[in-house]
Amino acid sequence: MTSKILILYASVDGQTLKISNFLSEQLKENGWEVVLFDINHFNGELGEFDKIIIGSSIRYGVHHKAIVDFIHQHKEVLDGHKTAFFSVNLVARKPEKNQPDTNPYVIKFFKEITWRPSLVEVFAGKLDYKKYPFFDRIMIQLIMWMTKGPTDKNTKIEYTNWDRVKSFGEKVIAL
Repeated sequence: MTSKILILYASVDGQTLKISNFLSEQLKENGWEVVLFDINHFNGELGEFDKIIIGSSIRYGVHHKAIVDFIHQHKEVLDGHKTAFFSVNLVARKPEKNQPDTNPYVIKFFKEITWRPSLVEVFAGKLDYKKYPFFDRIMIQLIMWMTKGPTDKNTKIEYTNWDRVKSFGEKVIAL
């Protein structure tokens, strides 16, 4: 019998989905059956999976409400499984804020929920001003200005460290 891993994600601009797809391919290459779902479209049974990975991006300092609601609703089942969580945010582009215990959004997230996954990671996201609606672009530029990041409206930078994503996938396999 093949072991099954569920990957649930919430993505605003696509980077969390891209990371989820990367993990899915890596896990499949290692013999796992992987089921990948946007958090808003999952209606399956968690009990049929051996491991569960949840990934969420950040917008305006918070993880997706659908992710938080899902965790609250399914905490008991999640606690009975091997689980992993990853956060995708631009603050993680800074070396001093790219670990679960140094990333302010991950720290805040785990203060607000009682679920404790077996494995937690944080990845830097992607900055692509041209992709954002006007209001989001202005707000993200302001945040980047305040955090000494790039503010040019033509900026397009993928900060994701794919070696770290691969390492996370290896840790999930080893769970």
